[in-house]
Amino acid sequence: MNRSCINMKKFYKILLKSIIILALIIVLLLALVFIGNIVFNKIEQGKIEPYGQLVSVKGKNMNVTIQGEGAETIVLLPGFGTAAPTLDFKPLIEELVPHYRVVSVEPFGYGLSDDTDKERSTANIVSEIHEALQDLKIDRYMLMGHSIAGIYGLDYVNKYPDEVTAFVGIDSSVPTQDGMDTEFPIKKLQLLKKSGIARVLLKFSGDPYAGLPYDDDTKEQIRMITNKNFYNTSTSNELTNIESIFTATKNLTFPKDLPLLLFVQEKNEGIEKNWIKLHEEQVKNSDHGEVILLDGGHYLHHTRSQEIVENLKMFMEN
Repeated sequence: MNRSCINMKKFYKILLKSIIILALIIVLLLALVFIGNIVFNKIEQGKIEPYGQLVSVKGKNMNVTIQGEGAETIVLLPGFGTAAPTLDFKPLIEELVPHYRVVSVEPFGYGLSDDTDKERSTANIVSEIHEALQDLKIDRYMLMGHSIAGIYGLDYVNKYPDEVTAFVGIDSSVPTQDGMDTEFPIKKLQLLKKSGIARVLLKFSGDPYAGLPYDDDTKEQIRMITNKNFYNTSTSNELTNIESIFTATKNLTFPKDLPLLLFVQEKNEGIEKNWIKLHEEQVKNSDHGEVILLDGGHYLHHTRSQEIVENLKMFMEN
């Protein structure tokens, strides 16, 4: 056997050993991430601080926070995937409570509410929120919702018109917006959570609340609740059903006599080219409808809470 063949054999042996060692290192790292995730989940369970009160709805506990002593009540509903809604709404709640009684509802799978395997349909979600409010004897209120809450809110105001005094949207979703027929990789997202990789990715993705009016304790609570709720059974099923959720309200409009105030992101880059027009269409047939454009991200309440509340007060007074 010539020298070149011997050298080639040595090269392949070294290469094979290197691949095996690399594979073992990767398996070991994945095992450490998996075990570490289990350990950290248990530790964080004891560190998450309760807030609000638990309301029994269809055999599960839904977390609801009530703040403020105002004569009028506002019920807050979160956008899809907002892991800790009440904490995320903190800047807005702080602006609202001097003027209103503020009720923050965390649907199943969100915040400190129980997870559920019951189908996440528009009808079920709306019915559960209403049952929680009924249990608390809250039967007259403005509905204020962010993002997908615009869909649930549209169904809600048509089902319970005698209870809702106004709807306020915070860059709220519209039934006819683009992209709701997308198939999302739910199983891959759930695998990321179960393996612990999601925790690592969230850790190194930077602080989404950096520079915003949230103290360190609140941000830490949000981080832990995010790890807890990341693509749990409820939100995974909600995302799976996203097309049917939007389709369920395509033939609905806001009641003509219902005050309708929509705060809309002024520059929606790449998500929906007709974003403003879609909201203008929603208020077109309303006797008391208005669209207010605000400069900011999709989570307008993170940076524009003061303007939201000031404009809301003026709108309702007029």
